Amino acid sequence: MLKIGSYNIQKAIGLDARRKPERTLKVIQELNCDILALQEADKRFGPRESTLNRDHILEQTDYHPVPFSKGSSSLGWHGNAILLRKKIGILDFRKIELPTLEPRGAVAVDLDIDGTPIRVAAMHLSLVGHFRKKQITSLMHQLHENLDYLPTVLIGDLNEWRDSARSLKLFEERYEVTTPGRSFPSPMPVGSLDRIITSPEFKVRKAGVHKSKTARIASDHLPVWAHLELEQSSQLAAQAGSR
Repeated sequence: MLKIGSYNIQKAIGLDARRKPERTLKVIQELNCDILALQEADKRFGPRESTLNRDHILEQTDYHPVPFSKGSSSLGWHGNAILLRKKIGILDFRKIELPTLEPRGAVAVDLDIDGTPIRVAAMHLSLVGHFRKKQITSLMHQLHENLDYLPTVLIGDLNEWRDSARSLKLFEERYEVTTPGRSFPSPMPVGSLDRIITSPEFKVRKAGVHKSKTARIASDHLPVWAHLELEQSSQLAAQAGSR
């Protein structure tokens, strides 16, 4: 069983308008995920410094960040970062360019989970519906036309309010879309903007929204999570070979 999550941390600025990275780290530790995607992890302007200190993450938690950024000041790319349990190995990683009017993007990492390779892609999609659809189409093309196939989980802030939206249907040929619950705005959530999307090798056993007292003030989004079960490696190999 693998616990995976997604959290838009709003640059560690809470609803009290105070930037408190230690509060964000507290929520991350409460979540207790094996793999956690972060959105808005870096500041948007200037050197795009991370709002979470990389050394503090390594020293105070059981996580290490995927090194998408070449510099030491940034944690991710276009604000997208992925934290992993230290026992999880990294096989490869990449940045994914997306068509957009805004500074948005996606990242992907290939992981070794107890000897089984899987792929995780994290994204923060556009506020504009037309561009969300273009971004999803581009993401699907880049993941499935340019790379070898792996069991894949897509996670992030999709900025899509409706489960019936046309943009989400673009995933359905290859994936199952899970909406863990209402996650925005955090004090009284009405929108399910954050989702977890899985290829057929994964079974979603349970999913939800993390609603702790700290999470309700640490960001305008609540974190979402899911418990995933991955089929045995022999079955995966057979399925991958048939694609």
